[in-house]
Amino acid sequence: MAETIIEVKNLKKYFKTKKGMLHALDDVSFSIKEGETLGLVGESGCGKSTTGRAILRLHEPTSGEVIFRDTDVVALDKKQMKEMRKKMQIVFQDPYSSLNPRLNVQELISEPLLVNHIYSNKKEMENRVKEVMEIVGLEKRLTKSYPHELDGGRRQRIGIARALSINPEFIVMDEPVSALDVSVQAQILNLMNQLKKDLGLTYLFISHNLSVVKHVSDRIAVMYLGKIVELAHYREIFANPVHPYTQALLSAIPIAKLNVQKERIILEGDVPSPVDPPKSCRFCGRCRYKTKQCEEAAPELVDIGNEHYVACYLAQK
Repeated sequence: MAETIIEVKNLKKYFKTKKGMLHALDDVSFSIKEGETLGLVGESGCGKSTTGRAILRLHEPTSGEVIFRDTDVVALDKKQMKEMRKKMQIVFQDPYSSLNPRLNVQELISEPLLVNHIYSNKKEMENRVKEVMEIVGLEKRLTKSYPHELDGGRRQRIGIARALSINPEFIVMDEPVSALDVSVQAQILNLMNQLKKDLGLTYLFISHNLSVVKHVSDRIAVMYLGKIVELAHYREIFANPVHPYTQALLSAIPIAKLNVQKERIILEGDVPSPVDPPKSCRFCGRCRYKTKQCEEAAPELVDIGNEHYVACYLAQK
């Protein structure tokens, strides 16, 4: 049985705003096993990207723990964190804005190697760049090209190559295909799956697209307004969605078949303000099954069987 590589415990991230403290993450807990892909889904503004960045301390967590193997990442000082970043990397959403337009492909990929002093001589570093370019499917002739000269798919391959260059164990994929054409999306997703198999990588895959997440994930966590409301194996999520929010998300996926209809769940009401989130269930105002209990206190995320975790009173009865 694979060991746990990442364990997130009661992670919180608040941002100070003019209107008060914005609760981007509120008591988020989950774990990821070695060699696994955990998909994290939810609508825009729910805290998906903040989760990934807080794990890597690109956003400093307000409180909570992030255990990488046996080390609490949150407790590390600046020097220790620099060493930890060799094991934990990120691929950003926009492959254009995340790349320095002044650097060519070779310079972009070699930058993490220089920063972390991986190689002592230039020849070794150039060989590593060529090796990584081959792994991600970038032609050698592109070494002197600049980001503006390349299409979105190649730019994102550069981003993946940068992350892979220092041999990390864990990579946060922050909506890596949302800015790409559908045909290019498939290429990048297939590349990710192949790299995971060949290099033994572990992913946190962040996306708002459940169809994409299904293609790459072993388990899926559904997030709503800074909290995880459901977490299970991807087959279980699609076959037996329990939380009303998950049911609504799945009902929105189009079916590419004639004469096949399914109920479309339309969510009414507004998302509560993350600056002043309710003490009740955060989905309560938009839920068609809400009860008085839902309005009094927020439900905990509990296992309802078969490692299927749900934060809903109706599911727990």
